Amino acid sequence: MRINNVVGLGSNDLQIKENKPQIDFGGYLKDAIGKVNELELQSQQADEMLAIGETENIHEVMIAAQKAEIALQFTMEVKNKIMEAYKEIMRLPI
Repeated sequence: MRINNVVGLGSNDLQIKENKPQIDFGGYLKDAIGKVNELELQSQQADEMLAIGETENIHEVMIAAQKAEIALQFTMEVKNKIMEAYKEIMRLPI
């Protein structure tokens, strides 16, 4: 049985190129909070439209309200986890 030589790959053969823009953590949080605020504003607008009688589809109003509520609850849970992690780090002995 004959085994052929195995040719290794050089460092130039494997190049990983990422064209993704780098977003810092603060920018990510700012975007996420902006999206939560946008959902809240959409919910308020849907409530106003229902109150003045310009929309008859209560389902869309309820869906918008639930989206805003879930997004806000998620944001609060993330904030709580970040605060817990910060407190845990501050308790570490140096």
